[in-house]
Amino acid sequence: MNKLMKTAAVLALAGLSVAASAQKYRGVVDKTVAIVGNEMISLSDLEAQVQAMRAQGMSSDRCQLLENMMQTKLFLAQARVDSLVVNQDQVLAQLDQYTAQTTTMLGGEEETAQYFGKPLYKLRQEWRSQIEEQTLTQQEQQEIARKIPELTPYDVKQFLDTADVASLPMIPIKYQMSQICIYPDREAAAIAVKERLLAIRERIIGGERFATLARLYSEDPGSSRKGGELGMASKSIFWPAFSDAAMSLKPGTISQIVETPDGFHIIEVLEKKGDMFNARHILIKPSYTQEDQEKAFKRLDSLRTAIMDSTITFELAARFYSEDPATRTNGGQMADPNTGSAYFEIDQLKPQDYAAIQGLEVGQISEPIASLDNEGRDGNLVYKIVRLDKIVPAHTATFESDYTELLGVVRNEKTIEAIDHFLDDKIKTSYIIIDPLFKDCEFSRKGWVEKFRKD
Repeated sequence: MNKLMKTAAVLALAGLSVAASAQKYRGVVDKTVAIVGNEMISLSDLEAQVQAMRAQGMSSDRCQLLENMMQTKLFLAQARVDSLVVNQDQVLAQLDQYTAQTTTMLGGEEETAQYFGKPLYKLRQEWRSQIEEQTLTQQEQQEIARKIPELTPYDVKQFLDTADVASLPMIPIKYQMSQICIYPDREAAAIAVKERLLAIRERIIGGERFATLARLYSEDPGSSRKGGELGMASKSIFWPAFSDAAMSLKPGTISQIVETPDGFHIIEVLEKKGDMFNARHILIKPSYTQEDQEKAFKRLDSLRTAIMDSTITFELAARFYSEDPATRTNGGQMADPNTGSAYFEIDQLKPQDYAAIQGLEVGQISEPIASLDNEGRDGNLVYKIVRLDKIVPAHTATFESDYTELLGVVRNEKTIEAIDHFLDDKIKTSYIIIDPLFKDCEFSRKGWVEKFRKD
């Protein structure tokens, strides 16, 4: 099961790191360390940010965090002037997700409260306030970006004329492809898996240890070596069918077979705390026989021969014979499910698909291969032939070929410039005090230095 986890050893090291880096601040009574307009930032606010970033395994440099917090206050002040509001439903959704990730990494709600030194309800109040501030900050940045005049081809040409050639974006090699897919007999494979799991379940009910059988038979490499145990985790990080089944079980009882996009499971819940649980599971994925592959390959090879003999076009064969609903209506043309683009960079391709087109010339069709589709976390087995339709060689971006990419670069640069000007102006015109405790910080914006309080 692909879930966010952190070992006790890593947490121990993180705790030591926090303790070591906090030496400078030991013995300092909580106080206000920065004032930005009408907003105050306390030392405890900053230390809470340090702990939160440490818990997420992210950088926790105090100087950087303080500068980020001060910049946020500048955006917030303008957001209030602009009467911006946040969507509370989205805030709650983000809060629940963050809470689930944090409690899962730290091992539970009690462990989270102990780590931060506060009860979870208090932490959720603070996290909610932070998420609201982050949301308003993002909205204000979007407002700043919206005030940038609409970009034109002239702006892109001007950028190309003034930019250092070495700084221009490199467009990686891209491929355009079409496919014809045939799936193995999923129903028969699912029945076989269920029969295996039912037999294993009967053995557990008959007295054999779940953990022993998980080590022997589970196909989840992350948990099988631990006897199938997943560790205390929020229910929200699992597939809904898995979470619903686990939350409905009493500790020590064994579930019926549960199907998720990962495969088929049986589950034993060890402990439940609120919306969190610790469970063992045995995962078995559908498997297919050599006969399945030979049958599919024979059919695909016949289609490939017919296409090469011009008996039928690739597009017509895909519409009539391909079993992939996402591509057959387009004559087999593949598209990135995330972007919708018909062009794939190497790291966007399945390794099996990339291997299939190596050595092909444009217009040629691969031999039948076994690959994966885009369903589930890892994808399901599928047999296919792939036609290489086009290759766009790697090259430095040009106005004629890569206008959209260059427009994005220019827009990004203009946005960064606008935000930089906003912050620099606000630092100059806002009432700001920074405690001398942070006089050695190397802030990214020099304007902060002038704002230090003189003792």
